[in-house]
Amino acid sequence: MTLSLTSPLASVSGVGAAGDRALRAAGLVTVGDLLWHLPHRYEDRSNPRRIASLTQADAMVTVGGRLVQVAERRSWKRRLHVVEAMVDDGSGSLPIVWFNQRYVASTLREGARVWLYGALKPARSGWGLQLVAPEWEIEDEDSEPIHLGRIVPMYRRLGRLSGRRVRTLVARALEGLGVVSDPLAPMVPGELGVPPLGDALRAVHFPEQPTAQVGSMEPFFNDLAHRLTPAHRRLAFEELLALALVLERERGRRRGQRVPACTIKDEVRESARRVLPFRLTEAQKRALAEIVADLQRPFPMARLLQGDVGSGKTIVAALSALVVLASGHQVALLAPTELLAQQHHTTLTGLLGTTPFLPELLIGSLPVAEKRRVQDSLADGSAHFVVGTHALIEDAVMFGRLGLAIIDEQHRFGVAQRQALLEKGEAPHLLVMTATPIPRSLALSLYGDLDVSVLDEMPPGRTPVRTAVRDDAARAKLVEFVRREVTEGGQAYWVFPLIEESDTISARSIATHVRAVRQALPGVRVEVVHGRTPAAEREATMAAFSAGEIGVLCATTVIEVGVDVPNASVMVIENAERFGLAQLHQLRGRVGRGRRQSFCALLVGPECSEDARRRLELLAATTDGFRIAEEDFRLRGPGEFTGLRQWGRPEFLVASLWLHRGELESARALAASAASHGGLDAIASALSCPAGVGPAVSIG
Repeated sequence: MTLSLTSPLASVSGVGAAGDRALRAAGLVTVGDLLWHLPHRYEDRSNPRRIASLTQADAMVTVGGRLVQVAERRSWKRRLHVVEAMVDDGSGSLPIVWFNQRYVASTLREGARVWLYGALKPARSGWGLQLVAPEWEIEDEDSEPIHLGRIVPMYRRLGRLSGRRVRTLVARALEGLGVVSDPLAPMVPGELGVPPLGDALRAVHFPEQPTAQVGSMEPFFNDLAHRLTPAHRRLAFEELLALALVLERERGRRRGQRVPACTIKDEVRESARRVLPFRLTEAQKRALAEIVADLQRPFPMARLLQGDVGSGKTIVAALSALVVLASGHQVALLAPTELLAQQHHTTLTGLLGTTPFLPELLIGSLPVAEKRRVQDSLADGSAHFVVGTHALIEDAVMFGRLGLAIIDEQHRFGVAQRQALLEKGEAPHLLVMTATPIPRSLALSLYGDLDVSVLDEMPPGRTPVRTAVRDDAARAKLVEFVRREVTEGGQAYWVFPLIEESDTISARSIATHVRAVRQALPGVRVEVVHGRTPAAEREATMAAFSAGEIGVLCATTVIEVGVDVPNASVMVIENAERFGLAQLHQLRGRVGRGRRQSFCALLVGPECSEDARRRLELLAATTDGFRIAEEDFRLRGPGEFTGLRQWGRPEFLVASLWLHRGELESARALAASAASHGGLDAIASALSCPAGVGPAVSIG
């Protein structure tokens, strides 16, 4: 029976009823589903060693030869069933032993030619070597080997199906597979240099030989490098194209909505000039021009404004809001914490003080009467601008004419929360802001349905934070430095990776070490905030720190997105090796906001590896958030980098947003071209990747 990608897995030889149930439980229904279940790594079992050349124990080796002896016995002392054999390849013979694998004796017969792969160990007799519990495969002159004697794909277990069993089923599916239809082939850009679908599927499962090094990558058997083969890149392109189609459809959906266009009047320009407390940087001017152009279009804007800490996103957001407000619409700014919302409210009140659009504040801790007053004024349209927290998305909040939703520190919100704010209006414009610089390849995927503006220039006058990596031996000097800074009028953050000690994680905690900080800094007020601190207490402590009443604030990463404290000049981070680079850069951005020269000390524990130290040295050497983000993304992947799951993006089966940046660009270009002439459906029907690969949840 000739198989196709749509054939049910039950039609593959050897699957059986139990195997079919196990595969279905893993979400695999068709032959195509199984073939898109790729190996997670490969082992080179292709070069058998001559037995006479084997001299080193503990090496993993492949040998081939004829079985000259197979016997089984009981080891009553250890209650083991032992199968012993001897293989001879003409250059010598090698003993083999299996424990508690009785089926081996009933399957392997003397005289059979076999492949064997396993670890060489010293023989029990004390003389020579033996092969212990090796994988084996009987040579078959009529078929290619599957498990040995070649580059072997390694699969993760699927329920009750072992990796070896999965490998067997994949091999049988490929053996029965006929000519694979590939309607996508004419659309794949030729410059990618990738094979057609059928060849790609065969090559990713059973490659013929190791691929040479690609650039500076390690050889084929490195878990990442093997994904750069042409076959892997062909499948990655298809996955990324599936995502690009969803994003283009989202763009098309948004462009089908109609909103009253905002207009730029002379009074708006005059108000903007009065609002500006300083000259904009060229990056700010560019971003503002892109936003204003979007606001004048007849469909809703959806734009991401990303920039490093201190790059001036708030002033760009304020001027953007002014355009919408002057056109008769309402603006809402959503912040992740009450303290940050209050800071934005204070800043925007100062900036817009000469305009009729003073912002209201709506946060959970407001008195009920005040909260109701703000809600009523938003509903009847008398309130033009509101800054708030999750209180903005409560059912009781309604807008008369919401025109622009601004979301600050977007990664702190889930998809449903962002969508809830947008649904407060008919089709409001959306401006999403983040202080975490995002690599271009990730932005194209994670925010592919948004246009991106980048603030890659810092306002003049900001002094870079001096950063140093220090071992625990430098703690005494560091404490003295902090004491001197606080005595001279500065303030310090002291960040810990844990709230309490852990049995599984070797790192410092606030609960254990805050007392030592207090004892080392007599006369200095030291307070604590962390994720378990009651919200009201945390807000009060942060407010006191902002007011200069606290000298040292011991905290976890809850202060990563915090208030602007210009007086804070020192950031100490315990066990810095346990944080991601982007997170460390965010924490470092809490200082250096005033006139004082600021410092960041990255303390490392005794278990810090050389790789981790090199990573931290990179952070110490640069303040370029985009360079840091690229390195962090390369090391940790998108899930850890962004909290990807709350965006509804799945893990790809093949594609890597770091490795396959070229394929992502090509997929985006193809989808955009197809969208311009109504060809998205044709591409969608040509995809073979399993349903659900690459979907994206809309945020606007």
